Amino acid sequence: MKDNYRDFASDLAEVVAEDRIITDPLRTLAFGTDASFYRLIPQLVVTVINEQEVQAIIGLARKYGVHLTFRAAGTSLSGQAVTDGVLVRLGNGWNQAQVLNGGAQLKVEPGVIGARANQILAPFARKIGPDPASISACKIGGIVANNASGMCCGTAQNTYQTLASMRIVLADGTVLDTGDEASCKAFRESHGDMLDKLSTLREKVLNNPALSERIVNKFRIKNTTGYSLNALVDFSDPIDIMQHVLVGSEGTLGFISEVVYHTVEEHAHKASALLIFANIEQTSRAVTALSHAPVAAVELMDRAGLRSVENKPGMPEYLKTLNDEAAALLVEVRGVSAQELDEKLSETSKVLEDFDTLQPKLFTTDKDTCALYWNIRKGLFPAVGAVRQKGTTVIIEDVAFPVENLAEAVIELQAIFKKYRYDEAIIFGHALAGNLHFVFTQNFTDPAEIQRYSDFMDDVCELVVGRYDGSLKAEHGTGRNMAPFVEMEWGTQAYELMWEIKNIFDPQTLFNPDVILTHNKQVHIENLKPIPEADDLVDPCIECGFCEPVCPSKNLTITPRQRIVVMRELKRQEREGKDGDYQTLLENYQYMGVDTCAADGLCSMACPVGINTGDLSRKLRSERNRKHAGKAQWVADHFGGISKASRTAFAVTDFTRDLIGDKALTAVSKVAKAVTFNTTPLWHDAMPGAAEQVDVKLHAISPATDLVYFPSCASRTMGPAPADNDQRSLMQVTLDLANKAGLNLAMLADQEQHCCGMPLESKGHFEQADAMRERLNQALLQASDNGRIPVLIDTSPCVFRMTQKLDERIQLLDPIRFANQHLLPRLEVTPVTDPVAVHVTCSTTKQGLGDELIALARHCSTQVVVPKDIICCGFAGDKGFMLPELNASALAPLKEQASGCTEGISTSRTCEIGLSRHAEIPYHSMLYLLDRVSRSKTAAQTH
Repeated sequence: MKDNYRDFASDLAEVVAEDRIITDPLRTLAFGTDASFYRLIPQLVVTVINEQEVQAIIGLARKYGVHLTFRAAGTSLSGQAVTDGVLVRLGNGWNQAQVLNGGAQLKVEPGVIGARANQILAPFARKIGPDPASISACKIGGIVANNASGMCCGTAQNTYQTLASMRIVLADGTVLDTGDEASCKAFRESHGDMLDKLSTLREKVLNNPALSERIVNKFRIKNTTGYSLNALVDFSDPIDIMQHVLVGSEGTLGFISEVVYHTVEEHAHKASALLIFANIEQTSRAVTALSHAPVAAVELMDRAGLRSVENKPGMPEYLKTLNDEAAALLVEVRGVSAQELDEKLSETSKVLEDFDTLQPKLFTTDKDTCALYWNIRKGLFPAVGAVRQKGTTVIIEDVAFPVENLAEAVIELQAIFKKYRYDEAIIFGHALAGNLHFVFTQNFTDPAEIQRYSDFMDDVCELVVGRYDGSLKAEHGTGRNMAPFVEMEWGTQAYELMWEIKNIFDPQTLFNPDVILTHNKQVHIENLKPIPEADDLVDPCIECGFCEPVCPSKNLTITPRQRIVVMRELKRQEREGKDGDYQTLLENYQYMGVDTCAADGLCSMACPVGINTGDLSRKLRSERNRKHAGKAQWVADHFGGISKASRTAFAVTDFTRDLIGDKALTAVSKVAKAVTFNTTPLWHDAMPGAAEQVDVKLHAISPATDLVYFPSCASRTMGPAPADNDQRSLMQVTLDLANKAGLNLAMLADQEQHCCGMPLESKGHFEQADAMRERLNQALLQASDNGRIPVLIDTSPCVFRMTQKLDERIQLLDPIRFANQHLLPRLEVTPVTDPVAVHVTCSTTKQGLGDELIALARHCSTQVVVPKDIICCGFAGDKGFMLPELNASALAPLKEQASGCTEGISTSRTCEIGLSRHAEIPYHSMLYLLDRVSRSKTAAQTH
């Protein structure tokens, strides 16, 4: 570390907790990576949790002359969120949002994910204006700093246009809240000189009609190249100018700590059509016509793009029959009411009458069909990333042309692709705004390839700017990628204005040097990110960061994207020579990358290319645990005895607890955990007791059997926590409910010998785990009369594992489907009025049963709470016992969100242990609640 950064870090330790000042090689590499194709490793990373820390950091940066780069989610694509200085990343202190004026406004902090902001606004039928494709991962800080837009946002609903006020920390440490009169008054007194300079810039622009007109024209289409010079034309108050210049400034002018948005309407009625045209020219002409119609979105897709997704499941068959010239438009129309939607559809259809299409021009309101159309559009970028040659980077550029020039521009852009042999390139985009994205793959390890990319970009810039006076960056931000070309697009006068703005806000160049403005004309082809091969399981990763919000370890260690980044570096060093950091990286990766990976698979659902990073972690565990294969085989062969021993251990713990008390047992378990090097679990008062056993002989298979019931091994060994009111085992509750509903459940006579194999799979013992599953599969096939009788398994994780390689004849029932399909029709339910918290497990989510569980909960309680910030509980099999910090980190927001609830329900016994502990309310299977609030319809009819 350089001396000034070392001194900076030393002083910083007096302001920020030591564990949030990060200098180790693993995390500086991992946290320093964003979604762009640039790689810079920070000198240090600091995680900030409040505005006071930001002020202190800026003050120390001035003192020591170090550079600061602010990072929200790191989904930016143009290199604006990487640095070799200090990376300042948002911690958990920036997640507050407040609805104002009945939903007309939203006050929101920079750490709130865009999709979360829209969830908060949904009850008011409102949303924020920006709708970037990364909205489920990107945060408000990045949305504002990049002036992000999206498919339906256009130029009218971006942050610049919907901003009400913001709170800013400037380069001298001053905080200005532009929505607070007292703050503004104090700022005018203390920073009059700064405001005067901004007013002088405005006068300079207004006194130059040609420059004024150029600024106005440049923002008629989407434009994020350079600073928001339109603020100098649109506003007269220098504070208004100031806050609007901050929009799209990419962290180069100050830190935005809060924003108030004017929200926009979220229309309830929508219709979509996929229109196929004979060639790109006709497609583009239709866009020009549709720009005068009442449409909400028009997405263009060229033939190469359609070809990249035509073989995906569910895609229309006719996509495969299109010739090489064809192209498509995805058009969406929205209305406040069904009548308004019909009126807009009628008007839009008239506009389209003059255009011939290869398929009927049919608009549909069917949600599944609309979702299919939009999945085509959303699948274009990842489709290229998934099939790229190993070792190459996927690049997505975005430009904008005047809509009337779109047809010619697309044809000429395709010609440039051919000239430079980017044969896999595809074009798509937000056509109404003249905004085109083009995606291609690039090798950055070969100097000749880098030169090819450089020459290609020169030609693209000449086309966009020189020929059509368009935008080199429409919505992805200037970053490093277009910084050398800002003057080319804007001209010298406007470019000098931008440097004046930079000097007014940041005279010491503390913030994000070489982003937006640079004196280095080669910065766009320097520090290019290598994408070395690591493992077939993760090589398709494009490092976009979409996976990060759903990862339970994101606030404890690292995320799926970061695991892949470090693994790539480890493999690169193994091939090319290990440097001084290799051993440290390897050792730290075991805990941060492998041990604390919950392997829940939710990352694959968020990933554009479907990567399950948990598969990599299990593979690495398998390689590490190969020496224990014999023990794993012994476990598989003697599972019945192990189940009994586990149950005995829980019973002994119950006895010990009764004997010495909760506090003493907790203390003893802490000592045991320490002296055994974390190989024994930490006891707490939410730990289960031994499960009450059921005599399986009383539930033998018979002609009267309605369902075969196989309790999971967790249900057979773990009973309720000692403090729970209902001390029946889940097995007994399930049998009692079935009896109440008039259903006859049968059980395997040798069920103790069977398990789905998940405990072994999670340790990487795949062969032994699959053998256990196959034995269970055969037993269930026999018991169910070759699948004639449905089979119930009482916990969702076991169901999910069984469905992966189950004999297709077996009708497997998750407890949620069992309750909804077999119990509710036979029971009379009187819901409780007490609030009930619902936890949707990872397995439930992956089976698509989350909504069914919530609906079931609403049958049982008039007040249902679904914590929004809990995606995975992080208990992850036995990790909640052995690595309780993962569970604690994943459930940190739970207690506050579940406050007021009297109980919680779920469908996984192990998850319920951690949930109970951290919510401080009892969690149990939803079958307990259903049993408590229901009675037999037959019994009800006799009263």
